[in-house]
Amino acid sequence: IAHLGFCFLKRIFRFFSDGKRKEVAAAKTEPRMPKQIHEIKDFLLTARRKDARSVKIKRSKDIVKFKVRCSRYLYTLCVFDQEKADKLKQSLPPGS
Repeated sequence: IAHLGFCFLKRIFRFFSDGKRKEVAAAKTEPRMPKQIHEIKDFLLTARRKDARSVKIKRSKDIVKFKVRCSRYLYTLCVFDQEKADKLKQSLPPGS
């Protein structure tokens, strides 16, 4: 179910010596689905967050994709102009 993008409930049980079980906790887990960012300014703010681990750049003939991996989501920005992509690459935080 998780690969379809649905949230599901994860239940944790404790088993006792008499064979009975008791629900100890229920945690809602969400899948880590990718998100698309449409504004360059929003992407730069996301890339500068504390939980941003890495930035990857994927180039093709027509489009440049910037992908930033954060703790929960992978954020993607698609840039169609090569000059804007070069400027964005220079303005990324160092070490990303």
